Amino acid sequence: MQRAHRVRRTLNYANLSTPLGLLVARLGRARVTAGPDGLILAYGYRIRFPIAGAFTVGNVVLTKHGEGYLTGCLLDHEARHASQYMLCVGLPMLPLYLLAAAASVLICGNPGSWNVFERLANLEDGNYSRRSPWWRRARTPR
Repeated sequence: MQRAHRVRRTLNYANLSTPLGLLVARLGRARVTAGPDGLILAYGYRIRFPIAGAFTVGNVVLTKHGEGYLTGCLLDHEARHASQYMLCVGLPMLPLYLLAAAASVLICGNPGSWNVFERLANLEDGNYSRRSPWWRRARTPR
């Protein structure tokens, strides 16, 4: 494991975001397994919120899907979110992310396209589409 991943893992434990992610995984009855680069993968998450193929809390990447879903670009996207938890000093990431998602809904009608955290994690890797803001969309004549 690279030094940067060890630092991320340590800081996300210390800032309590990874322990919260483990609690969320337990509450969602997900199967937890060690993943690459210090990540913890949680498969079979059973709570209906949030509505996403995968989401990250600290170094814990959760999905409702079975093993094998968290691979490639999607896992890279979620790993970037784990780094964002470290940079946001842990738990403040949650309200900041919710504010960014709400702003994105107001700007373009979905929670990802203009969410700064999703854009920095590479939208397409997270299966988000880019939508234009409401003021740039072509207006249809009446």
